[in-house]
Amino acid sequence: MDNYLLYVGVAIATICLPGPAVVLTINNAIQKGLLKTFAGIFGVALAILLVATISATSLGIILASSAMAFSLIKIVGAVYLVYLGIKMWRSKSPSNIKANAHESSLLKCFMEGFFVSITNPKAVVFFMSIFPQFIDLKQEYTPQFVLLALTFSALVVVIHTIYAVSASLTKSKVASQKGSALLNKISGGIFVGFGVGLAASSR
Repeated sequence: MDNYLLYVGVAIATICLPGPAVVLTINNAIQKGLLKTFAGIFGVALAILLVATISATSLGIILASSAMAFSLIKIVGAVYLVYLGIKMWRSKSPSNIKANAHESSLLKCFMEGFFVSITNPKAVVFFMSIFPQFIDLKQEYTPQFVLLALTFSALVVVIHTIYAVSASLTKSKVASQKGSALLNKISGGIFVGFGVGLAASSR
């Protein structure tokens, strides 16, 4: 495989960018505790692995080349992000963070993370454009693809865990009802912004 370490660097830089998944992880870490945050992180990682797999198949080519398929997934993703944003914005602030942690199950947190990533059609285009740059055509394709996809997903778990732990350490600063309400407004606004941005974006 060509330039594997360079690929790792590109993957790390990409994952570290503050997108919807990162914001969701930070919000969960502060309001729902690390256990449920990890459920969301694994949802994100599984979705990324699935998207990477799709990008290596004919379905990925269809999504990347078909304007209708791309737009459909883009609209679904945008609507879901706006929905999460409005949900966070309207969320009632509990008297303490622990009370809020009981509102979401592990499965719900997992599915939120999963859908935030799986409904982003640009991820397919990203993987289809980045993978060929690091695959040696003289060697067997499948093992190289599997390594690249698993590496990206593993880095998602590692980097999001760092975000989660860091955010958890600031929990005391937003533990008040006022602080929690402000966090909900900020997170909700960011998600709505991501949704609008996704809906207005092109390939």
